[in-house]
Order: sequence, then structure tokens, then C-alpha cells
Amino acid sequence: MEFFKDKEQIFFVEPKNCSSNYWLNAILLKNKSERDEFLVYTNDNGVMTRPIWQLMNQLPMFKNYQHGNLSNAKYFEERVVNIPSSVRM
Repeated sequence: MEFFKDKEQIFFVEPKNCSSNYWLNAILLKNKSERDEFLVYTNDNGVMTRPIWQLMNQLPMFKNYQHGNLSNAKYFEERVVNIPSSVRM
């Protein structure tokens, strides 16, 4: 794929001693900027992709609730994109 030329990316794979059904596939990109570029590129070219999640404490109904350090969750929120899993694309 042209987008990945000269880019670093990591496809999530099952850990050792685990067995994944790969129902949900994801890719880890270098940073939020690259994630956003990838989302625009894929969706503009007919491949439906989306960010992995939005943190609950950022949703309007939960923004005033207590939360702990979410640095790991924020790291992944800015970099992970769910990609299609279907055999029909």
C-alpha cells in the first residue's frame, strides 16, 4: 500500500501462547498526526477505518468524573486504528 511507503507501522498480532480469532484487527501508527493522515487516506479511498476508541473521561457525560492516570490509554488512543476484518472489502 502506497501509504506505508517510508512509514513505521505495527500490526497487532496475538501474543505467545494465545490464540486470536482476529475478529478485530488494528494497526499502531507512529503518532496522532500519522493516525489522522491514515484515517483520511483510507476512508477517502473506500476503506472504512476508525480510531480505536475515545476515552470515557472525554465524553461529555463523564468529563467531570474522577479518573486516574490514563497515559497508556491516551498513548494508544492517539495511535491505534481499527482496520477492516471482513473477507469482503
